[in-house]
Amino acid sequence: MKKTLLTLTTAVVLGLSSMYAYAADPIVIKFSHVVAPDTPKGKAADKFKALAEEKTKGAVKVEVYPNSTLYKDKEEMEALQMGAVQMLAPSLAKFGPLGVKEFEVFDLPYIFRGYDDLHKVTQGEVGASLLAKLEPKGVKGLAYWDNGFKVMSAGKPLKAPEDYKGLKMRIQSSKVLEAQMRALGANPQVMPFSETYQALQTGVVDGTENPPSNLFTQKMHEVQKNATVTNHGYLGYAVIANKDFWEKLPEDVRKGLDEAMKESTDFANQIAKEENDKALEAVKASGKTEIYTPTEDETKAMQKALAPVHTEMAERIGKDVIDSVYSATGFDPSK
Repeated sequence: MKKTLLTLTTAVVLGLSSMYAYAADPIVIKFSHVVAPDTPKGKAADKFKALAEEKTKGAVKVEVYPNSTLYKDKEEMEALQMGAVQMLAPSLAKFGPLGVKEFEVFDLPYIFRGYDDLHKVTQGEVGASLLAKLEPKGVKGLAYWDNGFKVMSAGKPLKAPEDYKGLKMRIQSSKVLEAQMRALGANPQVMPFSETYQALQTGVVDGTENPPSNLFTQKMHEVQKNATVTNHGYLGYAVIANKDFWEKLPEDVRKGLDEAMKESTDFANQIAKEENDKALEAVKASGKTEIYTPTEDETKAMQKALAPVHTEMAERIGKDVIDSVYSATGFDPSK
């Protein structure tokens, strides 16, 4: 009898000990992304990790997995929905295949005049309403992180809409970007980012569009004689979490993570702008690519040539979504 009681007491003590040990264990957040750690997104993810662990006083442990070490580009969204990872930061173009085509509004040419216009949307009611559209998919939208505004590049000067006629221009998969290139008389070529340098080098494609940081870090400037600072389009990311996981977090933990996300977003956007500015100067300094800044009249000519894309894509994206962006920024590129 004594032996039985001792065994029972030991079991209870061990059980309680195990329970308290479990309660003391940090909540693990796996944050997967597909770029290198030294990119703006990579640096921002690491910043979020440090801030999250600090602000939750160790209640959370963030494990960052860069360079597709857990999941590739096409796999990560499903992994998030299944709960295999808790956080991602995919490009905004990735939400079309998820069935949330409204995010393609960010691909529309000349919809933003610059960062001030952009942040009125991403940090305002319009941006929040778009993130809310992800929730029925089991996805919680947390923030937008900038990459930057794009420049056009090719093996010839690109000053006017007619200069693009017949060029094979590499784009990421996007119906809006396809329409954009066709409006200029170019032939859009969808191909993976990782294959673009070789395609430019061998003449499979003639040109492409990228923020300067991508153009420089991928060495595309070495195989593109000309680049024009059109700033015609935006490339950015949405930081997202598994909705069920996020909403079941203790309130104090979620508060700390919200604070960490706000600070890391400010950091991400500052880093992106700085690195694009530095990259453009580095491309100029290389002497391999001639950089051209359009005049005001040349910019207006490009806006006029590309304005029909907004009308063409209204049914796909939603005219109300496009109009809400115009209203937030006070800018309609067709006028």
